[in-house]
Amino acid sequence: MKMSYKRISMDTSVLEKLIPTHLDEDTMEEKKMSEDTTTKGTGYGAVKYKDEIDESSWKFWKKRRYVVAILAFLGFFTSYILRVNLSVAIVAMTEDKIDENGVIYRRREFDWDSKTKGLVLSSFFYGYLSTQLLGGWLAARIGGKRVFGLGIAATALFTIITPPLVRASVYILIVLRIVEGICEGVTYPCIHAIWANWAPPLERSKLATLAFSGSFLGTVFAMPISGIMAEHLGWSSVFYVFGAVGLIWFVTWWILVKDNPADDPRISQAELEYIQSSIGITANRMKIKHPWKAMLSSPPVWAIVAAHFSENWGFYTMLTQLPTFMKDVLKSELEATGFMSALPYLAMTIVVQFSGQLADYLRTKELLTTTQVRKIFNCGAFIFQTIFMTSTAFVSTTVGAVICITIAVGLGGFAWSGFGVNHLDIAPKHASVLMGIGNTIATLPGVVSPIITGYIVQNKSATEWRTVFIIAGSVYLIGAIIYGIFASGEKQSWADDTSKKQSEETISVLKQISKPC
Repeated sequence: MKMSYKRISMDTSVLEKLIPTHLDEDTMEEKKMSEDTTTKGTGYGAVKYKDEIDESSWKFWKKRRYVVAILAFLGFFTSYILRVNLSVAIVAMTEDKIDENGVIYRRREFDWDSKTKGLVLSSFFYGYLSTQLLGGWLAARIGGKRVFGLGIAATALFTIITPPLVRASVYILIVLRIVEGICEGVTYPCIHAIWANWAPPLERSKLATLAFSGSFLGTVFAMPISGIMAEHLGWSSVFYVFGAVGLIWFVTWWILVKDNPADDPRISQAELEYIQSSIGITANRMKIKHPWKAMLSSPPVWAIVAAHFSENWGFYTMLTQLPTFMKDVLKSELEATGFMSALPYLAMTIVVQFSGQLADYLRTKELLTTTQVRKIFNCGAFIFQTIFMTSTAFVSTTVGAVICITIAVGLGGFAWSGFGVNHLDIAPKHASVLMGIGNTIATLPGVVSPIITGYIVQNKSATEWRTVFIIAGSVYLIGAIIYGIFASGEKQSWADDTSKKQSEETISVLKQISKPC
């Protein structure tokens, strides 16, 4: 029996959304040029169409990629209030409350020495570092939305059950914090899997730093609010309230966010086409082969890792120990400790927003190359952080110490526009895994720093704390040197799309199918 075939005329743009492959920036650009449309190469994969809609006319809240960024911002905000709460609550849990006459009117509930407190504060990071690589791998496989949301939701649940369990045993608290770290460890790596689909190349700094800044604002919020709640409602209220906030965020995130722009029913056709023209059309949960040997032997990758480690050393030292330093050396009351401890992270929240906008502006206007932007922002920040962190060790006044710490931590916002989004520059498709690798190593300061501080600060003296600040400043300087020598903002050869040829062949077939008989 002889069978007949009939050509079906279809718009290739429709078929392209269905093909199970990824068209990278170069493939997409070549395709559009072959169809005689006007293209404008940005040098970063962004392709402009002749009939492209002026983005400036779009209302902010109607841009779905910004909705994703804001909800990711709130997700990081939530993850950090769940992480930071213990740093303040532990002061109320382990210190007697004394009035102006020297009379104890509220006795401490737990009698833990400095080593035990250091172990409690660092235990979160034992779990946190164990799931960094797993988080990036899972996000590449099943989508960043699921991994990010479920990780924070699980942490929120464990936070809620903390008060009754800690009263049973300090060791149960340590185990609980390790489990919380395991759950939250997936958050940073998997967010890059979302940006790989949602962020146009020249908006990566802006969108990524907007999301990341939720971490810093969460710290700003958690420090003083935890102090107020612990003082007036009891330390256990901190865990109940913040845990509930985490669950509310999770429901919102799960309903509103999609892994891929093409799956979002609320996205406009104009925005969808703009994103896809910039980064290509990505299939859901496509299988990506990671070039492990090339990644792990790449100097730019290890430059990012070194910078991330250096930034986290100072950040986690202050995150876990600043309230204790305020109490031991500056003799601050609990409420004042919370507010003063929040100032550095308020500065960082503001700086990271400004730096993200500035980084993308400099690149878009071609005033600096991507490599230059990353190195200047990162190394410049580290050098000044070295100066101000070390200066803290020799300042004898409360105001001077707070100013130095605030500037030192705040300048980290510029560093995040350097190393923090650099993974997306050098290997966008592998960015979530690269973040997982880097954050695994960069989490070690969260484990090591509180323990080292606990051994150094035995007598709660200013001299002992001076050593802590000098160590942090030295680590910043080492990070600046390594990143300045080895970092790059260019896409690496090993990150090229191995399926490019297959993508071109698929497009050719689609064109043939779409021709009229």
